[in-house]
Amino acid sequence: MKKKFMLGLALCAALAVTGCSQTSETAETTAAETTAAAEETTAAETAAEESEGASEEAEAASEETAEEAAAAEVMTYEEYMAADLDTQVTVATYVQAKQSWWEDQATVYSQDEDGAYFLYNMACSEEDYEKLVPGTKIIVTGYKSEWSGEVEIIDATFTFADDGEEFIALPIDVTDMLGTDDLINHQNQLVTFSGLTVEAAGQDEEGNDVAFLYNWDGSGTDGDDLYFNASYNGETYTFTIESYLCDNTTEVYSAVKNLEIGQTIDMEGFLYWYEGVNPHITAVTVVE
Repeated sequence: MKKKFMLGLALCAALAVTGCSQTSETAETTAAETTAAAEETTAAETAAEESEGASEEAEAASEETAEEAAAAEVMTYEEYMAADLDTQVTVATYVQAKQSWWEDQATVYSQDEDGAYFLYNMACSEEDYEKLVPGTKIIVTGYKSEWSGEVEIIDATFTFADDGEEFIALPIDVTDMLGTDDLINHQNQLVTFSGLTVEAAGQDEEGNDVAFLYNWDGSGTDGDDLYFNASYNGETYTFTIESYLCDNTTEVYSAVKNLEIGQTIDMEGFLYWYEGVNPHITAVTVVE
């Protein structure tokens, strides 16, 4: 009986030792596996971070390359004028005046030292529109287009140039170019006209000659575009107060409403084109 009891104790002890050994081995295996998994996770995270960093560097390099390519593609005014209609163009130009902003689109008169550009419905946030003050340099990419004789850039986007350059154009007197083929070479530029004579623009409801009309056919009311005529060397030309550019609160709008047939006037404005020369006037002075 005692032998059996001692044998039993020995057997239990052996099993206990075996159990402890197995438990220890299992714990060591689990710990090793956990450590290995943690190391793999850390390595994966490090690799991901390195990959993300490399991706960001590649993206930055790509953007820099794109900016450099865009800068390299900027045209001179001569190259722009030689470009075919409906082709993509990129120009560096300076804001001279803003005509309108609506639904994230801006219409802008711009110019550089060599010529001018009319930017029609260019993509532009309201915040950026406020920054488009005269003299501001912008890089514009769009499509060269023509509408009723007016050459313009449409479907455009722009970026602000970061070189700090500014430019305000001085108007050139094109009075003697009226009626000549040379006039269109200054399309969209800031220009002046001197010594023109106010002519009748049409008639009122009573059949009396009037010096201006609301809209081209007299169908408008105060606040609409103003159309008026002035002659030089026996030829009469039509001029416009574009109400989006100069509304009925501006001095030039009031000045045109007060014109009298036969007066001599000087004018300043942008040499817009519509079925022939149709300047958008920004200032009128009666000299006689």
